[in-house]
Amino acid sequence: MTIYHFVGIKGSGMSALAQVLHDMDYQVQGSDYDKHFFTQVALEKSGIKILPFNKENIQPGMTVIAGNAYPDTHEEIQEAMELGLPIIRYHRFLGDFMQNFTSVAITGAHGKTSTTGLLAHVMRGAKPTSFLIGDGTGKGDKDAQYFVFEACEYRRHFLSYFPDYAIMTNIDFDHPDYFANIEDVFSAFQEMSWQVKKGIFACGDDEQLQKIQAKVPVVFYGFGEENDFQARNIVKSTEGTTFDVFVRNNFYETFSIPAYGDHNVLNSLAVIALCHYENIESKVIQAQLETFEGVKRRFSEKKIADQVIIDDYAHHPTEIKVTIEAAKQKYPDREIVAVFQPHTFTRTQAFLNEFAESLNKADKVYLCEIFGSARENHGKLSITDLKEKIDDAEIIAEEDTSLLKEHSKGVILFMGAGDIQKFQEAYEKQLQE
Repeated sequence: MTIYHFVGIKGSGMSALAQVLHDMDYQVQGSDYDKHFFTQVALEKSGIKILPFNKENIQPGMTVIAGNAYPDTHEEIQEAMELGLPIIRYHRFLGDFMQNFTSVAITGAHGKTSTTGLLAHVMRGAKPTSFLIGDGTGKGDKDAQYFVFEACEYRRHFLSYFPDYAIMTNIDFDHPDYFANIEDVFSAFQEMSWQVKKGIFACGDDEQLQKIQAKVPVVFYGFGEENDFQARNIVKSTEGTTFDVFVRNNFYETFSIPAYGDHNVLNSLAVIALCHYENIESKVIQAQLETFEGVKRRFSEKKIADQVIIDDYAHHPTEIKVTIEAAKQKYPDREIVAVFQPHTFTRTQAFLNEFAESLNKADKVYLCEIFGSARENHGKLSITDLKEKIDDAEIIAEEDTSLLKEHSKGVILFMGAGDIQKFQEAYEKQLQE
């Protein structure tokens, strides 16, 4: 039996896939940089061997799964080539692997990770399900009938997949280092649509998604009247959200979720629609929705002293806006403080005004230096360009986060896709001193 060796095993998709294969009794190991990544905790828990990069790691008889971030010139990939071993890129491997199950791809500019986590949780209440989430979480089931996975549009990676179903949460302009404009993003989603084999569940409130064409049925969900699955009578409280679902104007059931903000109602609606289509009982759907605890780095809360600290991956203006709105629904009487680290110079440049507009919805804003990606050297703009557009914003450094202590009883939202966690860790340390 071959050993699957992952080059770049700490990558979020890679670590999740390694866990899925490990759970299904395949032999798995991998290599990466020594630096600590949050994804390695689950790998270590599963007892999966993580080695530092070294061509000696590559041995005859292995199958090499290579992370997208590593070129063919990487020493381990070179060694695998010399030994004539099979080398499969992450998304290609995933594309082949999912053919063994009823597969569901979850894609969209925003909400992919949360919706994938939610769908996996709900389906597991009914049938054996394996899943792979972009937050680095993966779980395999030897008897799995379903495979639920997050499919990313960046660099059109999702075109490696031919899933049975797809959930499309929205189409928005992001990844300006790759996509030219919204039309370019739409064309990628349109191409993906042709590859779906059984059905697409798309948010009908999204004007881009309304234009999607496919060879399979497209089922629309949303708040608008014209959707096949519509959420009505929405009741928001500090405990969560309750809503009625109508299927083509006929009342179906009432559902409650321990989550906040309209985006979470939409994500739940997508899951309800797909489960309804697959004949999963409404009682199971209701029970599973109520027990979902969320995914990593999406509105992850902790209380320290008199403050609430929330960690969220929001790194696009749309995501920042909904995260602040969710915090206001749950904590209507508290001050909402945003601590934001922009991710990549290209994104910050492209959305400078939109970032300012979204962040202005918070009561107070602190900004961290821009986190450049490996693909960028540096940008022409700096964090001050964003600061100037936000009322009363201040710049904060990892070395001194004490300004945040001034917001007693505040809700401190740490948002970003870079290493914003180090600012949060530094602040938590200061609180405990």
